[in-house]
Amino acid sequence: MDSETLLARITDYANRPNPYPLYAELREAGPVVRQADGSYLVGGYHELALLLHDPRMSVDPRIRGEVTHKPPFLRLDDPEHHRLRTLAMRPFGPPHSPGRIDGMRGEIERITKELLEPFEAGRQVDVVDDFAYPLPVTVICRLLGVPREDEPLFRGWSDALVAAADVRPDTDTTETDKAGDQARTEMGGYLLNLAEQRRGNPGDDMLSAFVNEPDPALRLTQEELAETAILLLIAGHETTVNLITNGVLTLLRQPEQLDHLRREPELLPRAVEELLRYEPPVHMRQRIPREDIDIAGTPIARGTSVFLVLASGNRDPRRFDEPDRFDPTRPDNEHLGFCSGIHYCFGAPLARLEAHAALGALLPHLGSARLVEDPPPYRQNAMLRGPRHLLIDM
Repeated sequence: MDSETLLARITDYANRPNPYPLYAELREAGPVVRQADGSYLVGGYHELALLLHDPRMSVDPRIRGEVTHKPPFLRLDDPEHHRLRTLAMRPFGPPHSPGRIDGMRGEIERITKELLEPFEAGRQVDVVDDFAYPLPVTVICRLLGVPREDEPLFRGWSDALVAAADVRPDTDTTETDKAGDQARTEMGGYLLNLAEQRRGNPGDDMLSAFVNEPDPALRLTQEELAETAILLLIAGHETTVNLITNGVLTLLRQPEQLDHLRREPELLPRAVEELLRYEPPVHMRQRIPREDIDIAGTPIARGTSVFLVLASGNRDPRRFDEPDRFDPTRPDNEHLGFCSGIHYCFGAPLARLEAHAALGALLPHLGSARLVEDPPPYRQNAMLRGPRHLLIDM
């Protein structure tokens, strides 16, 4: 059956520019579709929302014996997840307070202004390399306390880790996994060394806060500190790069909506939420049932891979009116762009702040901009989907 090849077709690079017809096929075949490799896809909004809040659905690969080391909290279940997430969030500031993130607003706006210098009429720029990548990388490195001259180190490490985390059915992943493990070791070693330099000599950064925590009950172990810092660095920029780049691409493809936002920039916060629905930076997440379960009438055995196709749920006509239309004024927009449940993206406030600053600053410059290539070349990763380059003529 064609439906059994959906995962292979979704992850096929040839379909990276436009996977949405495949998501529509998934919803029509669903709500739960078995794949040829024995895994399952879920693409309906309501089913996804339930599963994201179902404690029987695990993110921990140790359930299947895939890894022996302790994963970062992104891939842990409660109570381990709750403990590490809480400790990682402490340096951001107390819940429901402005905290460190909102305090970065001025710095983000200053970095954005610097990066806009190449965006002049008559020039060609790459939105990814010249703007969407350096903005969040600079911000998360400042938050963690990574010296500016060391920021270039992280691109290679991050690319290797993201490649290792991708979905690659029917592919030999030995070399990719090996490269990911090496990158994790090197990045973790670098960050631990940097943190040790701050022990007893703290600065105003997160590594200093982690390593100088006075309460023994709230301290991270060396392994936890390394994994948490790696996660913060990668999660702190990978998705935001895609969010900004997908936003620029969407607006340049829809000049009437671009003009609308240029006339009414106060709509930008709602436009960012619509981008998170319409062209989300994260397209799917993997879950593993910790026991035999039934999903929408389909029995699924413990330990089976279940792929939650969040980007499909965001285009589900059972949940959203005219789901394939980009509408910055959409009033009812409870999207899955930042996931949901206990694994709701803890970096969502920072990503929103960066996207608002970036797109708000770019809007005045995009009126006469034109895409050099459409579709642009995309990154390999199917889970974290976005253009690798986005060339525009100003």
